Amino acid sequence: MSTQKESTDTEAVETAGVDYDRLEQLLGDAVIGRESHVNAEGFVVRADAVQDALGTLKEEAGFDHLSLLSAQEYDDRFESIYHLKKYDDPTQEVSVVVPTSRDHPVSESAEPVFRTADWHEREAYDLVGIDYEDHPNLKRILLPETWQGHPLSKDYNQEKPQVVTLEEHKNPIQDHQNPDDTDTMFLNIGPHHPATHGVLHVETVLDGEQVADVNPDIGYLHRCEEQMAQNGTYRYQIMPYPDRWDYGPGGLINEWAYARAAEDLADIEVPEYAQVIRTMGAELSRVACHMLAVGTFALDIYGDFTALFMYAMRDREKVQNILEDLTGQRMMFNYLRLGGVVWDIPEPREEFFEKIRDFLDDLPEALDEYHDMITSNEIFQTRCIDTGILDADTAKEYGVTGPVARGSGIDYDLRRDDPYGYYDELDWDVVTEDGGDNYARFLVRMREVEQSARIIEQCVDLLEEWPDDEREIQANVPRTVKPEADKEVYRAVEGAKGELGIYIRSDGTDKPGRFKIRSPCFNNLSALKEMSRGEMIPDLVATLGSLDVILGEVDR
Repeated sequence: MSTQKESTDTEAVETAGVDYDRLEQLLGDAVIGRESHVNAEGFVVRADAVQDALGTLKEEAGFDHLSLLSAQEYDDRFESIYHLKKYDDPTQEVSVVVPTSRDHPVSESAEPVFRTADWHEREAYDLVGIDYEDHPNLKRILLPETWQGHPLSKDYNQEKPQVVTLEEHKNPIQDHQNPDDTDTMFLNIGPHHPATHGVLHVETVLDGEQVADVNPDIGYLHRCEEQMAQNGTYRYQIMPYPDRWDYGPGGLINEWAYARAAEDLADIEVPEYAQVIRTMGAELSRVACHMLAVGTFALDIYGDFTALFMYAMRDREKVQNILEDLTGQRMMFNYLRLGGVVWDIPEPREEFFEKIRDFLDDLPEALDEYHDMITSNEIFQTRCIDTGILDADTAKEYGVTGPVARGSGIDYDLRRDDPYGYYDELDWDVVTEDGGDNYARFLVRMREVEQSARIIEQCVDLLEEWPDDEREIQANVPRTVKPEADKEVYRAVEGAKGELGIYIRSDGTDKPGRFKIRSPCFNNLSALKEMSRGEMIPDLVATLGSLDVILGEVDR
């Protein structure tokens, strides 16, 4: 960020559908500067005017979706960037940039305006070291409370030994209750338990058999992926990392999130043929992820390991075999490259396409089988209908996206609403359900598999007919990619779990100055408390399963 720099992307700003001059007038004296990012204009506001600025943009300009908070440190300041969008039109974006001094990195919290900011500001405090005034619970979120220093700050001592003490967990609401009025019990669920879908620790307070309070304790799988990406080159060294976020396997979609951001940052145009291959591969990854979600959810609900879980794994295995043929790997694909893909469809092409068509031909019967065994199952319905309810307004407050949001009736899908790849050239539908409960989220995933199959089939048709001499799989990308200094971008794709976004700031070298990952699972999981209060313990397990979280993506 530089409050002095001129607009470098005037065309993007003019065609974005946002009157930034009007927004600047709305924000008034809170604005102390203005800048242009690749994706949107950014308004630099005072550290003590964050709530007023964000509240104005939310209530008067309709920016109701806080996608991401990016925090970073410069030589002369700290900085928080709030990336705002609209659920009705995510192509309309604006950034709110909040600088603070290095000696006193304190900024007003955005949590009273967007509940999304709760976890995001805690992470910024934990890793970067920015303090947010008025935050209701500003403590570490990924690292233990006893951790010394902030790993993404410039003065962090990586060689300093860390002593993490084992402290007794206490009832988190013990100090706020009258022991004569209620009899509560504190229960640890996880972090090593199959119902938590990974190393997730859920601190749960029970009042009798009802859930009184829930606190997801994350960070057990934190690997500082952002720091590793900042140490890698754009061209060669970053792309293998995204596969390790959503290992469902959503790897091709993860790779696309990075590719979209970096390609926009470096002005790289992807050939149309490569876009079709990317689209097909991404939807195969989505199907594999949803199959895993369906199978493990059935296992959570009524312990069906022998039938439903194995059926879902059977169909997921078919998809993974196809992805292995395409990429050479079963999970950690590393198939996308900046400007395209690493290689063309495997030979003989006819056999590869026939394998995909055989899978698509068998899929309707398999889905009918799932509906027979799950959707109409009385136990499944009793456990899922009217449990884990998340209304649309609350979902938006927490920045929820993907099948979880669409299960609450929010018609939001970046493949359609912020088109990329080849999606806007294909015939398919966005799936929503109005129930807002565990059952609705399950139905969304089941129906999305059908839509993914429609997309894949159309991609295969296109690829089969593509002229041989026009099969360009990669643009002519420089050996060393060096975007101009201080160029910034936030781009996102529709991951299997929701909006998967990447913020990159270039420092003029072949490595990012700042690399920030917007995890849909991170946001979706933050809403667990809202969905679980007043429910029974089995309902909590069902609700957690319905979120389909991957802890590698939550913790990064």
